[in-house]
Amino acid sequence: MTAFKTLCLGLLALLPAAASAAPLDLAALIECRQGVADYAAVGPVVADPLKAVANGLQPLPQGNPFMTEFRLATPLTVFGQRTEYVAVAGASIMAILDLADPRPLAKTLALEDGVDNPDKFMAGRELVSRDVADPATGEPMIESVILSLSTVKTHPGKTLAGCTYSLDLPAEEEAPAPAPTPPAASVNAAPSGGR
Repeated sequence: MTAFKTLCLGLLALLPAAASAAPLDLAALIECRQGVADYAAVGPVVADPLKAVANGLQPLPQGNPFMTEFRLATPLTVFGQRTEYVAVAGASIMAILDLADPRPLAKTLALEDGVDNPDKFMAGRELVSRDVADPATGEPMIESVILSLSTVKTHPGKTLAGCTYSLDLPAEEEAPAPAPTPPAASVNAAPSGGR
C-alpha cells in the first residue's frame, strides 16, 4: 500500500507540470478564439528553440527584423486558408497565407480598412475589450483582442492574418482643473501714506 500511495502522489505531482506543458492551440490563437492569459504561453515557447520544436514550430531565418517566423510541423487551416508558416511579433501571432490580395478575406471577416494603397494593406477589428484586474497587482486593466490582416514588403504575394492580445491601463479620466486661487496678500507690505 505504501508503494501505491507513493506512486499516486508522484503522479499527482506531475499533473500541474503536464498541464502547463500543454501544446499551443495555434489555430485558436491566430483566429482570436483565446485570451491574453492563453497568449502568455507563446513567449516562452518562441524564445526557446527546443520548446518551439516541441510545439511543432521549426524556427526559420529572420527575413523581417520585426517578427520571428516558424514553419509548422503540421500545416493548419485558419480563416479558411491552409498555411505552413506562422510569425510572432510582440503581442501578435499571425499565419502567413499564400494570398496576394487580402481584400476579399478582410471583407469576409468584416474588418475595417486602416491602410489601402499599392504598397501596403492593413485592416482590423477589435473583437474584445473588457475590464479585468491584473492577477499580480489587482490593478484595473483593459484586455483587448484585435483581429487583423496586413501585407508586408518582405513577404510579397503573402498576407499576414492573425490576432493581437494586449493588457492596457485604462485611459486616465481628465480631472477638472482646480479653481484658480487668488494671490495671497503680502504680509510685509508697508502701509500706504507714511513711514
